[in-house]
Amino acid sequence: MNWYLYALRKYAVFSGRAQRQEYWYFFLINLVITLALGIADNLLNTPGSGEGTGLLGGVYSLAVLIPSVAVGVRRLHDIGKSGWWMLLSLIPVLGFVILLFFFAREGQPGPNEYGNNPKEESGMGHMAM
Repeated sequence: MNWYLYALRKYAVFSGRAQRQEYWYFFLINLVITLALGIADNLLNTPGSGEGTGLLGGVYSLAVLIPSVAVGVRRLHDIGKSGWWMLLSLIPVLGFVILLFFFAREGQPGPNEYGNNPKEESGMGHMAM
């Protein structure tokens, strides 16, 4: 949960690097919250729940859209790629597969053009979960 909150605190920070833990914990907790809100939308029969995204899920999705993109951009920076690679998400299936491969890769050791390696920095880089 700390990684999720850490990513939210960096709401619109598109610079720097994010190690795999930061990205994947954010992704996992985001997925759990989205599923829980989807169930709540269906139980409460909120507007839009019949079409797939109810009111609660829709509001939450809008609230985490910017931090989701930001943590993805920082994750790409960690492997030495430009944040513009996030545009691959607009290509159905193939874009998702390529980004999944990128997000799963080990970050570049040492500093790169986007900043220092977050694993080597003190603080969140060594946070115990």
